Amino acid sequence: MSRPIGIDLFAGAGGLSLGFEQAGFDIAAAVEIDPVHAAVHKFNFPKCAVIARSIAKVTGMQIRALANLGDRPVDVVFGGPPCQGFSLIGHRALDDPRNSLVRDFVRIVSELDATYFVFENVKGLTVGRHREFLADLIREFEEKGYSVRSPWRVLNAAHFGVPQDRERLILLGAKRGSARPEYPLPVTRAHGTKGNLPEGPSCTDALGDLPEAEDFPTLLAIDEVHTKTWGKPSAYARLLRCQDDEAWAFGYVREWEPFKLTSSRRTGHTEISRRRFAETPMGRVEPISRFYRLHAEGVSNTLRAGTDAARGAFTSPRPIHHRKPRCITVREMARLHGFPDWFRFHETKWHGARQVGNAVPPPLGRAVAAKIMEALGVGPLRSVNAVRLGSESLLRMDLSKAARFWGVPNPIGRRDQRSGAKKRKQIEIEAMRELATGT
Repeated sequence: MSRPIGIDLFAGAGGLSLGFEQAGFDIAAAVEIDPVHAAVHKFNFPKCAVIARSIAKVTGMQIRALANLGDRPVDVVFGGPPCQGFSLIGHRALDDPRNSLVRDFVRIVSELDATYFVFENVKGLTVGRHREFLADLIREFEEKGYSVRSPWRVLNAAHFGVPQDRERLILLGAKRGSARPEYPLPVTRAHGTKGNLPEGPSCTDALGDLPEAEDFPTLLAIDEVHTKTWGKPSAYARLLRCQDDEAWAFGYVREWEPFKLTSSRRTGHTEISRRRFAETPMGRVEPISRFYRLHAEGVSNTLRAGTDAARGAFTSPRPIHHRKPRCITVREMARLHGFPDWFRFHETKWHGARQVGNAVPPPLGRAVAAKIMEALGVGPLRSVNAVRLGSESLLRMDLSKAARFWGVPNPIGRRDQRSGAKKRKQIEIEAMRELATGT
């Protein structure tokens, strides 16, 4: 018996891919326009057909062919397209050209004749004029023959065992005639809050066992180091270090090096920045950098991605460590996001932080995927075969090399055409920020 098939659109590094794999799905294909993110996805999911193109330029038939699916049914399509347009009186929101990628998401779901879909996005789509957009989107799916679970829900990753306050809109849909999936119920409450559910992990639980990155001078130049100076892990950290059998869930076991600290390139902060960071109370925002300082017994604020090359290439605002006067590393971001330690990100802090910040936390994705599996009426299968991760060269490529690897145009060419004065102003703002924080 084979595992059900999932397709990831707007895949990024693969947060949803991992969540669905852990729930028992095979991720047959992933579409991701950014060649750097596509390369990192290929490293972590070497058996997945990664398609480094815009979703606007691919068809369901092409995805099916590239994934070598033949006539096999596609059980679920999932992803989070960018939503930028506002509804206007007398106009459908999906007619706004800025939302063309959302229409392409609906198109691909229909062309693949997927039994189910999962549409995830920011909570902001549920408020104000954006609600009109959401209503238009649901009507669009219904016109294609899909029934959307109502009412829709906003789910918080902190309620699914993740030490981060992160809310995401989740739309669940089923092909008409198929059983509609239910939403997963919360299994934890955010650490430090009251309630009847078990308390979820804290920032200390997530980060307490990791070796201190600043103990390794080489991490100023590279992002990995072999070390045995690991602390005693919490139950949460044991899962991310894959020290318990249930850590792999229904996903494929990866061949990896447990004593290699990865995605941990350091930031060279100035002493002035360190002093300000040290003086910032836990759970508060440092007033100059506006960086949030993690609370040892709380959860992280929402980790964000920063901006891409077309929008100024601003660095993701990584929080300040709860014990150390420094910003957290990409690996520490990944821990706060629910990524296991075998999962790798791009070697640079900028790309790596964007890949974490853009991702759906895998435990949240897994909870949603488990409800799709339940609606399918099949039980998840464990695989006995281990998977060897991809070449580490996939983690080292800049945009130009990644574009050449995939045979696509360099996305730098898609920078928007703002006036030179506005660009210079952005550069000045970023430079001032770097001087102030040392990031």
